[in-house]
Amino acid sequence: MDTRAHLPIGMFDSGVGGLTVLKALKERLPCEDVIYLGDTARLPYGSKSPQTVGRYAVQCAAELVRRDIKLLVVACNTASAVAIGPLREAYPGIPVIGVVEPGAQAACRASLNNAIAIIATESTIAGGAYQRAIHAIAPKARIIGHPCPLFVALAEEGWTEGDVPEAVATKYLTAIFNPASGTESPLIPDTLVLGCTHFPLLAPAIRSVLSPSIRIVDSAATTADTVQAELERLTLLRPNHGCGETRYLTTDDAARFARTGTRFLGTPITEHEVELVDL
Repeated sequence: MDTRAHLPIGMFDSGVGGLTVLKALKERLPCEDVIYLGDTARLPYGSKSPQTVGRYAVQCAAELVRRDIKLLVVACNTASAVAIGPLREAYPGIPVIGVVEPGAQAACRASLNNAIAIIATESTIAGGAYQRAIHAIAPKARIIGHPCPLFVALAEEGWTEGDVPEAVATKYLTAIFNPASGTESPLIPDTLVLGCTHFPLLAPAIRSVLSPSIRIVDSAATTADTVQAELERLTLLRPNHGCGETRYLTTDDAARFARTGTRFLGTPITEHEVELVDL
C-alpha cells in the first residue's frame, strides 16, 4: 500500500455548496480524512472572470496542498469549468477531480434517448462547461441548459421542502419537460443533471414535479464515485481504521459557515470546528 493512503483528501468550493460533495464522499468512504475549504470571502465565483477564478482556485489548492493531501476535489462547478487545467499544471503530482466531467459521464450513461437537460446557475449554463463535456462523450446528444438561480437562494435559506420550492421547481422545469406545443414535436429529455452543488438539497422538490421516468443525475454523488474509483486505481484508499476526520477551513465568518454548512452537510458543524484562513 502506498504510504500516501493515510493522507487526507483536499476539497474546495467558493462557499458551502461543495459540502454536498463532501457528504456524498463521506457516505462512500467514511474512513477517509478530508480537509474542506470554503472560500466564502470571495464568493460567488460565477460572477468573476475565468482568469480570476483560476487564480482563486490555485490559491485554494495551495492552502490544501500545504497541508499534505493525496487528492484534490474541485467541488465547485465554476472552478471545475475553468481551472482544472491550471490546477493539474500547478500540482502535477496530485490527482485533481472536478464536478463537471463526472456529471457529464453519468448523464450520458443514464440517457436512453440522447436528450439531456442541465439545470445550474446562470454562469455555469452560459459558460457551457457541461454542454462541452457531454458533447465530447456523445457528439449527437441534444442538450437543454436552463438556469435556476432561485434554487441557490432556497438552498442557502434552508427552504428545501414544501410549497415554495415545489412551485419554483414547477416554474423552472415545465419549460423543459412540458414545453408548449409547436409546429414540431420536441424531443423531451429523459435525464436531468443537477449542475450545481446546491441543487441536491432541492432534489425531493425537483423529483416531486417530474415524471418518475426522468433520471436525475446528482453531480455531487457522481463526483464521489469518481473519487473512490481514482483512489482505488492509485491504491490510495485509506485502510479501514474507523471513521475518518473532517477539518473545515473558511476565508470569512466561521460562525456563518458552520450555521449554513450544517444544512448542506446534514450533520452539525460547530463554529469551533471551523478554522479561519487568509489566502
